[in-house]
Amino acid sequence: MILGVSYDLLRWEERNLIEEAKKIGNKVYPLFTKDMTFLTSEDAWYQDVDAVIQRNTSHSRAVATSMLLESMNFRVYNDSLSLVRCENKIQTTFLLRSRGIPVPKTAIAFSRDKAMEMASKLGYPVVIKPVEGSWGRMVARAQDEDTLRSLIEYQEFTNLQYKTIYYIQEYVNKPNRDIRIFVIGDEAPVGIYRVNEKNWKTNTALGAIARPLKIDEELRDLALKVKEIIGGFFLGIDVFEDPERGYLIGEVNGVPEYKNTVRVNQFNVSGFLLNKLNEVIKK
Repeated sequence: MILGVSYDLLRWEERNLIEEAKKIGNKVYPLFTKDMTFLTSEDAWYQDVDAVIQRNTSHSRAVATSMLLESMNFRVYNDSLSLVRCENKIQTTFLLRSRGIPVPKTAIAFSRDKAMEMASKLGYPVVIKPVEGSWGRMVARAQDEDTLRSLIEYQEFTNLQYKTIYYIQEYVNKPNRDIRIFVIGDEAPVGIYRVNEKNWKTNTALGAIARPLKIDEELRDLALKVKEIIGGFFLGIDVFEDPERGYLIGEVNGVPEYKNTVRVNQFNVSGFLLNKLNEVIKK
């Protein structure tokens, strides 16, 4: 297989992916996005590429490069439509909810007053999140009306694209952890608990510790159903454990990090991904 890896930051994941691909005999084109250009009158110099793995950390670059490469008839994993569904929390949550996937109670409002009204309906504490974003940035918990009003005002004075659209979610009474489970192709082979005993946020970027996860059948089936709805080839799915309702899908990541998953599970995510990709290409 001749593989392209599109990236804007060479993290552990991208380096490992390139190394593993070369190790099993694949030719690899590292495609550094900031050096790439596209011209309607010219074909790409890497026309012999069988597939491109999308690894841009910037959502806008990821979507744009996937879209451009798809327009030139390259097979891109993940594709642009899947990336849009993953990044936009409104699309993720309400698309999954419309297909019967359990999600936290979530309200969308388009004015400050309606956002406050919906928060009261959900019941405090609530969580306010930017419509697009990752690593837990600007995700905040409001214990009461005064706090939420301040958080809303803060959001309105940012440069966020959706700063006047309010994504308000119930605070799920989960243990001091959440679950990140990976779907690769048609399998959900590995996952982790993300544990944070000092902060209610469970992002590893904010100090949470990765622990091995034993995937039960219910969780595996749920993850695969999410993949069928969202699309894509390689997803990181965040799951909350509610003491009464069971598993709830929080978010879906279309360019997931997996360094900690490899470390605590001793599982070769890059190798598994490349083998599944080879299966698809051969078909």
